[in-house]
Amino acid sequence: MKVEIPASAAESVTAAIAGKPEPKRRPFSDMRRIAPTRDERLFLVLSIFIGVLSGLLVVSFRIAIDWIRVLMLGSVPHPGQYRLLVAPALTGLAVAALVQWVFPAARGSGVNQTKAALYIYNGYISFKTVIGKFITAALAIGAGHSLGPEDPSLQIGAGVASIVARHLKLSREKLRLFAPIGAAAGLAAAFNAPISAILFVIEEVIGKWSAAVLGSIVLSAISSVVVARRFWGSEPMFRIPAVILRDPRELLAYAVLGVFGGIFALVFSKALGYLRPRLRALPRWTQVAQPAIAGLMVGAIGFFGLPQVMGPGYGVMDQAMHGQFAWKMLFILALFKMLATTLSFSSGTPGGMFAPTLFIGAMLGAGVGSFEQAFFPHFTGTIGSYALVGMGVLFAGFLRAPLTSVFMVLEVSGNYSIILPVILANTIAYLMSRSLTPVPIFEVFTHQDGLELPSMEEQREESSLHIEDAIEPLNLPVLRGSDTIAAAASSLGESGSQALLVQVWDGSWYCMSREELTGVSAAQTPDTLLEKAIKQDRTPVLFPDLPLDTTLHYFPRWPVLPIMNRAVKGKVEGVVTLEKILKRYQEYSH
Repeated sequence: MKVEIPASAAESVTAAIAGKPEPKRRPFSDMRRIAPTRDERLFLVLSIFIGVLSGLLVVSFRIAIDWIRVLMLGSVPHPGQYRLLVAPALTGLAVAALVQWVFPAARGSGVNQTKAALYIYNGYISFKTVIGKFITAALAIGAGHSLGPEDPSLQIGAGVASIVARHLKLSREKLRLFAPIGAAAGLAAAFNAPISAILFVIEEVIGKWSAAVLGSIVLSAISSVVVARRFWGSEPMFRIPAVILRDPRELLAYAVLGVFGGIFALVFSKALGYLRPRLRALPRWTQVAQPAIAGLMVGAIGFFGLPQVMGPGYGVMDQAMHGQFAWKMLFILALFKMLATTLSFSSGTPGGMFAPTLFIGAMLGAGVGSFEQAFFPHFTGTIGSYALVGMGVLFAGFLRAPLTSVFMVLEVSGNYSIILPVILANTIAYLMSRSLTPVPIFEVFTHQDGLELPSMEEQREESSLHIEDAIEPLNLPVLRGSDTIAAAASSLGESGSQALLVQVWDGSWYCMSREELTGVSAAQTPDTLLEKAIKQDRTPVLFPDLPLDTTLHYFPRWPVLPIMNRAVKGKVEGVVTLEKILKRYQEYSH
């Protein structure tokens, strides 16, 4: 296995070799300095304010989508309507023109664009980008392109936070903190699910969190959901009966659903990974035509028999949960939704991947549930429960957000009796997806766009060295503070070591080098006690399970570091040296 030296470790190694103090490390993802210079209460109040603004804007965004959909496709689209062909094609042309010449930053889903703003542009998202995302995504989704409103809502919320922070002339550090706060608010309002929004922002956008950042994200998410529920109500998005597993063998069916989810996630990822870069590589003048052609093709799918695949499709998901489709039709809908989404997204049409992912998963789950009811009637699971689990399965396998996938299913259904099947199936889908497609889909999009953004999945799975990987047996002379300088000089001479350890009266340790002992011997009499001759500082208290790079900045002061036993205070497990640590890093980097 290859393990790279963390950037923080590399800096510490450089400082240690140069004999300088460790450089102050302040990566964004660590987020240690969170309290604003003005007032921490103001920071929390602003989080609530951003949540309210984001909630209002997302509500307006969803209303605009619904209004455009009724205007362009009618209240109940059905096969054979020519508007299904015309509306997405003409709207695609208009949206492409707006993205090319007016709102270039509105392209894409919104997740990677928010991460880019966070890690490249110090949290800067322009007002023009927020307006452009609102207009172009609402037009495209409302006209029937197979995309969803959640990812754009995330970027809109992050943009609102960025605008507020800039208006208040906050520092660059605070500006970067506000972007994920707004992102959580936007996603929470779009999903009507605050926990899922919080987890997704932590899992996919910032990677790590602290108590202060989490508090601000929670406040903004809750505020936005309160606003959204003022308009939409507090009922969960989907309602199914409680799940009762009377036969443990039924878990096998959910496990099979997890396997199907892993396979569908692979196919979906490969399709997007293949088509998107090839369309982007075409001449620039074709960029205007691509969303129109994609819209025409998606419209053709609806015109010739499957209008359900157009738009986000939440109503169709609800129908599938209540058994209104045969199992063959459900699998057909899943496959054609995957095709329609691949065409819409790869063409550069603004819109998100969340809703299509949930749609495909719901059809897949409902298909498995319908098949089970037809051929294994003794199982008691409902089609609705399989549809919900399927939503989480594809979310975990395709978007690679395992924690979010579990809580998302629980929140959109309000049904916590389904948690066991969800965890089982989601875990199988996630592990399969990781083994079949090592690079997550958002990271694939990042590389296709020529960007280098941090991979949160890599950070979660990153192998790191610990002190125990470089520890050596205690091979130094060990003396007590009550021993004399003469005894120390004798022990050091007999052992041939370059340092010795001194345990003082309170149980703490002091590492004395040969050079230091020579200086002390010249300044003190041979019968002077060591605890009176050594300096006031003590070697740090380190344990075997700590990260290895935490030791590096101590070496300019100490030649050897003793490693303590956690169970017995003052007991030394072994020692580490700079030479041994560098050797271990070199071994693991090849």
